[in-house]
Amino acid sequence: MMAAAVPVGFFAGFFGIGGGLISVPFLFFVFEAFNVDKDYLMHLSVGTAFSITILTATASVLTHRKYNAVDFNIIKNYGTFVIIGVFSGTLMAALMNTKTLLFFFSAVVFFFGAYLLLQSEKKKKIKKKFNIFPRIIFGFLSGLISAPMGITGAMMNVPILRYFGYPINLAIGSSAAIGFIIALFGSIGFFTSGLMLKADIPLSIGFINIPAFIIFVPITTFMARIGAKTVQD
Repeated sequence: MMAAAVPVGFFAGFFGIGGGLISVPFLFFVFEAFNVDKDYLMHLSVGTAFSITILTATASVLTHRKYNAVDFNIIKNYGTFVIIGVFSGTLMAALMNTKTLLFFFSAVVFFFGAYLLLQSEKKKKIKKKFNIFPRIIFGFLSGLISAPMGITGAMMNVPILRYFGYPINLAIGSSAAIGFIIALFGSIGFFTSGLMLKADIPLSIGFINIPAFIIFVPITTFMARIGAKTVQD
C-alpha cells in the first residue's frame, strides 16, 4: 500500500487529480485478496479512495493556492452543480453491483484515454465566456461520472477549464479544488450508502476501510505537496 500511495499523492498534486485511477484498482485487488464480500468490492474501493483523497486534495489545493493558481470564484457556482452530480452518481453507484461498477470504470477510462490519444494537435478556438449554462452541464456531468469511479474529475475538468481560456497552472489548481469537493461529498455518499445497505465489512465504516485510510493518507498528503510544488515551479 505504501508503494502505491507515493504515485497517488504525487500525481494528485502535479495534475490536480485525486489519484483514484491508481488507488481504486489497487485497493480493489487488495480487498479481493482479503476476501471482502464480492458484492461490495468496488464500492469499498471507491469509498475508501474518496476518503483518502479528501486530505490529499486539501494538501494539493493549499500548495497551489500559495502560487495563486486556484480560482475560487469558479468553485463557488460550478461546485454547486458538481455536488448535485456527485450525490446523483453516488446513488447510481449504490444501485449497481461490483461487475457493473467495474464495467463503468473501465469504459470511462477507455473513452477518455482514446480521446486523449486521438484528439487533434491543432490549436482550437478557445471560448472565453464560461457562463451559467455550461457550468450547469459540465459541473453536473463531472460529479455524476466521477462519483461511481472514485476519481476527482480532473481528466474532465482540466480540459474543460483549458477550453474556456484558463492557463494550464490555473486549470490544474482549480481542478484540484473541484476535486476536493467531489472527494468530500463522494465520501459522505459512500459512507452513508454503506450504512444504509448494512454492508458488514471488517475494519470498515460504511464503504470506507479504516486501515487503508490510515496507511495511505500520511504518504499521499506529503507527496501531493511535492507534486503541486513541482508543477508550479
